[in-house]
Amino acid sequence: MYKSETTMASPKKRNFLNRRIRELIIESSFFFTAITSILVMALIFYFLIHESFSAFMEVGVFNLLFGQKWHSAGNIFGMAPIIVGSIMVTLLALIINIFVGVPLAIYLAELAGPRSRLVLKPAIELLAGVPSIVYGFLGVLILVAYLEKSFDMLTGRSILAGSILLGIMFIPALTTICEDALRAVPKEFKEGSLALGATKWQTVRRVTLPAASSGIIAAVVLNVGNIIGETMAALLVVGNVARLPSPIFDLFDQSAIFTSVIAGEMGEVPHGSMHYHALFAVGFVLLVIVTVLNISVDLVRAAIQKKFGGY
Repeated sequence: MYKSETTMASPKKRNFLNRRIRELIIESSFFFTAITSILVMALIFYFLIHESFSAFMEVGVFNLLFGQKWHSAGNIFGMAPIIVGSIMVTLLALIINIFVGVPLAIYLAELAGPRSRLVLKPAIELLAGVPSIVYGFLGVLILVAYLEKSFDMLTGRSILAGSILLGIMFIPALTTICEDALRAVPKEFKEGSLALGATKWQTVRRVTLPAASSGIIAAVVLNVGNIIGETMAALLVVGNVARLPSPIFDLFDQSAIFTSVIAGEMGEVPHGSMHYHALFAVGFVLLVIVTVLNISVDLVRAAIQKKFGGY
C-alpha cells in the first residue's frame, strides 16, 4: 500500500516540478524582454545625447532650439522653423484625423449594420496597410497638383498639403483602435442606459464614450507619434524648406518637419561635422517631445480611468 501511494505521488510531483520549471522559464523570458526594452531605450537616448552634445555645446542650447535660421551650407543651425513647421503640420493633421476617425469608429462600433460593417471594416484595415510612400506619391500627383491649381500657388508643396495627407493617412489606425476601445465597454453599461429610457445616441454620448475615453486618448496619442514621426510622405509634400512661414500661420507656405530634415540631409552630410551633430540634435529633440507627450498622456489616462473606469 505504501509503495502504491509513493508511486502515485511521484508522477504528480514530477508534473508539478515540470509545470513550475515552465512557468519560471516563461517569467524569466518576459522579465528579460522587459529589461531589454528598457536598455534599448536607454541606449537610444545615450547615443542621441552623445552625438548631439557637440552641437548643443558649440551652437548653444538656446541658439540651437530657438534660432530662426537653418542653413547647413553656412553652418547656421536654428530649429525654430523645424519646430514650428512640425507643430503646425501635426496639429492640423490631428484635427483632420480626430474629426473623421473618431466618428467613423463610433459608427462602426455602435451604429453600423452587419452589411455596412462587413464592407467598411476590411476596407479601413486595407487602407491601414498601404505603405507611406504610396500615400506620398498620391499626395504629389493629386493633392499637391490640386492645391497648386486651385489656390494659384507657385508650388502645391506646403504645410496644408502635408497636414491633409498625414491626417488622411492615419485615419485607419485611429479608427481601428478607437473601435476596439468602444467595443470593449461592457454590454451591461449600454443595456442599463437603454433600460432607463436613454436613446441610442444618448447612450453613446453619455455612457460609451466616457467609459472608452482612456482607449480613445491612447489612440490619439499614438497617432500624434505616428504623424510627427512620419518621414517619406511628409518629405514629398511639405517641401522640406526649413524656414519660418511668413506670416507665421500661413498654411500655404513650404516648411520642414523633424523627420523630413533628417531624411533629406543625413545622406550627404560628412560624418563628424557640425551639420552631422546638429541633425542628431534634431532627432534628440524629437525623441524628447514624443517621450514627454507620452508620459503626460499616461497621467491623463490614469486620471480618466480613475474617474470613469477604462476599457
